[in-house]
Amino acid sequence: MPEKITIDQSGANTAAIDDYNAENGSSIERRQRKYLNNLVEQDHRAIKRRARPMLGFKSFRAAWITLTGIELMHMIRKGQLQLTTGAMTPAEQFYSLAA
Repeated sequence: MPEKITIDQSGANTAAIDDYNAENGSSIERRQRKYLNNLVEQDHRAIKRRARPMLGFKSFRAAWITLTGIELMHMIRKGQLQLTTGAMTPAEQFYSLAA
């Protein structure tokens, strides 16, 4: 359960979070900032760029597997994947996961 949610200044998101807090008795803090969400959007931009040519998936499963792989490679490239086997190159990390 998140403690804080950062959203843009959308009225629908604000109403949804407020309704959820009222119905469930939770206290999720809502932060409305114009620029705090940019890091997430910028990180997601590379994934959207790679996935756009592949929009004609024939099944949901194929789309899910392909997008998961794209996101995994993006995480490896950025150094966000931490394996317990010490320092490895991005290629070694990918091959260790594929094996």
